[in-house]
Amino acid sequence: MKTDLDTLATALYARIDDELKASPWLAPWRPETGISPRLSDAELLTLAVMSALLGYTSERRWLRRVDRDFRGLFPYVPRQSGYGKRLRAASSLLTSMIRILARDTSLWHDDVWLVDSTPVGCGCSRETARRSDLAGWAQYGYCASHSRYFWGLRLHLVCTLGGLPVLFALTGAKADERETLRDMLDTAPEVTASHPGQTIIADRNYYGREFEHALTERQLRLLRPARQGEPERAGAHLFKPLRQVIESINQTFKGQLDLERHGGKSPAGVAARVLCRILALTAAIWHNDKTRQPIKRSLTAYDH
Repeated sequence: MKTDLDTLATALYARIDDELKASPWLAPWRPETGISPRLSDAELLTLAVMSALLGYTSERRWLRRVDRDFRGLFPYVPRQSGYGKRLRAASSLLTSMIRILARDTSLWHDDVWLVDSTPVGCGCSRETARRSDLAGWAQYGYCASHSRYFWGLRLHLVCTLGGLPVLFALTGAKADERETLRDMLDTAPEVTASHPGQTIIADRNYYGREFEHALTERQLRLLRPARQGEPERAGAHLFKPLRQVIESINQTFKGQLDLERHGGKSPAGVAARVLCRILALTAAIWHNDKTRQPIKRSLTAYDH
């Protein structure tokens, strides 16, 4: 099997279509009577993944490109308004397919996870922060990695060392990272149940006796650098190289999948566009794993 965009799109479409036939309840709700959509849900998600991999942040420009270059894969090209509306309604399907594809890789069974959060900017002016539909969810926050303030959200990620997303959440910029991690673990108890004794590597912000006790109760082992005034912690020599791994995963989202240029204007729009990028990375890793590529997180074969 080749590693190019057309091959990935075909394999992904077939995988999603087969999953929806086996589990039709995963599909977005629609009335039992009426006209069936000309673009299937599998085609919709495949379009969204291709858009993210090719770096399109404008739905109108992307659909013009599809009409010009990908008619062989998609005989029907929807209008931008209908495409965006259906994509926002498909958030639960996007989330389900991320988990399904992730489980279908060899990386899913890794015994080490990395956890971190990264800013998702949603505006650059005071007027935007005041009038945006995101006001109330998006907040002012500080990014220590880049020493800057921003207005927007945070994407919290739990990934394997190979970059495969395991758990994720989108919160306000000021949300407590420890509380968010606990919520992610509680929302998906089947994931932690299938990984007993898992090691989680985090930065200094994931601290506290109560927090570490909560992870221990979930049969998880936390490794993090010592905070100021604390004695040296076990595994300290591992943190520097592995911190670079999670930073490079964040950079894949921002540099190659344009996470900060998502273009969403509403909570549903931002959520759908961020989920599309997570699905795009998961799909690329899944396809690279199935084709036995040496670097699972490489997007080079799919970005042109």
